[in-house]
Amino acid sequence: MAMELEYPNPLNIAAPLSKMAKQIYLNLDADKLVEQTTSRGQGQLSDAGALCIKTGKFTGRSPQDRFIVQDEFTSKHVDWGDVNIPISEQIFDNLLEKMRLFIADKEIWMRHCRAGADPSIAIDITVINTTPWANLFCHHLFIRPTKDELNKHEQGWVILQAPEFLADPSVDGTRQENFSIINFTKKMILIGGTAYTGEMKKAIFSVLNLILPYKHGILPMHCSANEGIDGDTALFFGLSGTGKTTLSADSDRKLIGDDEHGWSDNLIFNFEGGCYAKCIDLTEEKEPEIFAAIRRPALLENVSFYPLSNSVNYADVSLTENTRVAYPIHHINNAKERSIGRIPSHIFFLTCDAFGILPPISKLTNAQAMYHYLSGYTAKVAGTEIGIREPQTTFSACFGRVFLPLSPTHYADMLGDKLTQNPDTKVWLVNTGWTGGAYGIGKRISLQHTRTIVKAALAGALNNVEFEADPIFGILIPKSCPQVPSEILFPRNTWSNKEEYDKQANNLATLFINNFKQYQSKASSEIKSASPKLTAILA
Repeated sequence: MAMELEYPNPLNIAAPLSKMAKQIYLNLDADKLVEQTTSRGQGQLSDAGALCIKTGKFTGRSPQDRFIVQDEFTSKHVDWGDVNIPISEQIFDNLLEKMRLFIADKEIWMRHCRAGADPSIAIDITVINTTPWANLFCHHLFIRPTKDELNKHEQGWVILQAPEFLADPSVDGTRQENFSIINFTKKMILIGGTAYTGEMKKAIFSVLNLILPYKHGILPMHCSANEGIDGDTALFFGLSGTGKTTLSADSDRKLIGDDEHGWSDNLIFNFEGGCYAKCIDLTEEKEPEIFAAIRRPALLENVSFYPLSNSVNYADVSLTENTRVAYPIHHINNAKERSIGRIPSHIFFLTCDAFGILPPISKLTNAQAMYHYLSGYTAKVAGTEIGIREPQTTFSACFGRVFLPLSPTHYADMLGDKLTQNPDTKVWLVNTGWTGGAYGIGKRISLQHTRTIVKAALAGALNNVEFEADPIFGILIPKSCPQVPSEILFPRNTWSNKEEYDKQANNLATLFINNFKQYQSKASSEIKSASPKLTAILA
């Protein structure tokens, strides 16, 4: 029998579901959700106790099928284009009604949760799922309210996720059968046709990327954060394959969060209550914290077992290279109890430069920090994605372009303002890629050297060393670093063919300049001043 639920929100979108659904399971604990998943044959337990499920056709997000409802509010604020694709209010309303009818006489799982560890700006969320394991994901990734917070919970934002519901593109105005639609005015997100759980997490991240700057002047960031023994906070930005998770998971520092944070006037705070880590080639030796976190009731997605066992083979990518695990943040032994930290002392922009041009570490001025934040550069190499044989440059503004409803220059300007207001915050560009030559010729920078360099920066060991400006990029390279060979700090010195280095450096600088053209009309003169200077090698 369905439960009758009361909601203070005037729109009252979720309430009619209580009259239509066959059964509503409200705020079940994690163990019960695991039991319901296995009893329905939707998943099985690993030997470590984690729940293993498969998400079906979609094992990752589908950015081309993510829409924002274009209405009076969003028309004034959203940066429309290939990332933020508009859809009409009528299409949204029609799909909402179809989804309401679709879930009639079905079991649904509802959960009250939150986003934002800073209680002064936290948003309440009501999630509606058609599977218990999707609700388990929300239990892990969103913030779990206390009993008192649950008593005061408002409907807030509503996520309605029904993977079994398929749109008809010819009628419903979508591109395919799957879709994710954000409606800022109605505070609602519709997700259909895909069971990939990350769509829910990133939809809320997109919401926060608009409302936090717009309402609170808070900079939302796609980064991890940790805290030292003295309370100093460090942020780590980086695209896939750059080492963001590896470098931020430091047993000597407390984890604030692994993926999404806000920077307000006086603190850094996590948006989430859990972690969503990649599992490809995971081993206890390489990632001991993550490996130990994979226990009941963690949720493993799209992994495979060794034959005749329930032991996970993390090297098996037959389903996808994007194998994932979701778990509450307290599964990490050194996670901070309150996911809040001070204004950052250090910010690290991580890049995997497969062309072997950028130094292992360099210090950035405020203008350079804004420029590289807007650029969000890395390079993909063979093996990271199907079809990649040669290094390919990737630029993703603010290290998360696909989640930004506003113009990327808006976030870069906000970062510049934060750095101006906090002059003691140091920004570093760290190359975790190649040295001595490009991919295929040179070698990958030692992870041990990278960790040593990052620890040196955090400890203040680079504060009083001499720096030298790179002639092309202008970034400041330290002439020495404790326990690191000085010859590797200047990449040109590691190349046997110096002329080839100069040529490749020129090529990389040109790629930066060409990418930046899309922001030229909106970027400030300060950001433009940090552009690479090709004349430095053409003279």
